Amino acid sequence: MSTTPLDADRPPEGPRRRRRPGAGRTGRRRRSIDRLGSTDGGREQAVVEDITIDPYDSYYGRPVVKAPPWRAPIAVYLFLGGLAGGSGILATGAQLTGRPMLRRTARLTALGALGVGTVALIEDLGRPERFLNMMRTLKISSPMSVGSWILGSFGAVSGVVGAIEVDRMTGERIPLGPLRPLVHGVETPAALAQAALGPLLASYTGALLGDTAVPTWAAGRKHLSALFVSSATLATGGAAMLTAPVSETRPARLLAVAGVAGDVASLHAMKASMHPLEAEPLETGRPGTMLRWAERLAVAGAVGTVLGGRHRAVAAVSGAALLAASALTRFGVLEAGLESVKDPRRVIEPQKARLAARRDAGITDDSITTVG
Repeated sequence: MSTTPLDADRPPEGPRRRRRPGAGRTGRRRRSIDRLGSTDGGREQAVVEDITIDPYDSYYGRPVVKAPPWRAPIAVYLFLGGLAGGSGILATGAQLTGRPMLRRTARLTALGALGVGTVALIEDLGRPERFLNMMRTLKISSPMSVGSWILGSFGAVSGVVGAIEVDRMTGERIPLGPLRPLVHGVETPAALAQAALGPLLASYTGALLGDTAVPTWAAGRKHLSALFVSSATLATGGAAMLTAPVSETRPARLLAVAGVAGDVASLHAMKASMHPLEAEPLETGRPGTMLRWAERLAVAGAVGTVLGGRHRAVAAVSGAALLAASALTRFGVLEAGLESVKDPRRVIEPQKARLAARRDAGITDDSITTVG
């Protein structure tokens, strides 16, 4: 053992006592167990009653899948983004068919819906720079990354055609100066770009929800984009019937009726393709109520569009019903997904059912199934 000059300052130590057998921590533990009634100090006796563990209990009381931190502003963005995309398509069609008032109202609707929807998106993100951070790179495999670029591109061309409409409405009083001929000269290319980006803006949010692990959204990934496009279509027709003269709204009425048919068919097809537990949030509770009312309002709006769409009052009421139906669809789908993560059964039982179906089909050599 090594020593130092400081060892001389230490007080003298007495002889060390040898530890008796069973005097250590293990010995004390054994004696405590013996006092509990164990007949053998070498075995532990259970001090709690047997319990039954529910296989669907989540870890520390938390859901199996963590819900995304999305709130009502995201549902507002889902609705207004679809309305903006559909209105951009309708505006280009109105331009090509010589309907100036329908073109104007559709362009301004697209620009206004996109502006308010972007504000709602930034509000949910918390800080404006987070939206800019999403556009630093383009990742093709990420619906959120692609959607950010679609939103930015659609906003740019919508700003151009919207500025042109405002310039015309004000008698060319916007201070464009020498840029006015250039801005008006790119109207047609900008309108065509707006029409090309409109379907992407209306549909990418469905792909975004379906790309998550949320049970109801993931199960409906094949139908969500079609549902959102149909919902955007009927909302676009409804907005045009509210704002444009009835003499020019025939394309909007056709769009609205087609959107209602697609919306109802897509929602029912999506539910039919799901496991009952995955479809349950779409049919029960607050989300189920919203989706039922969405279908009723959509059908009522379509009937009013067909029977009285040429009358100003009937067109306005039908258009409002269609807009409400589209908004309720977006809010209902969002809340159904957030509700679906609360019950672990909606995650576990559909997975077990799909696994059993793959094994029954003889698929046992992929990354999902295993030979038991």
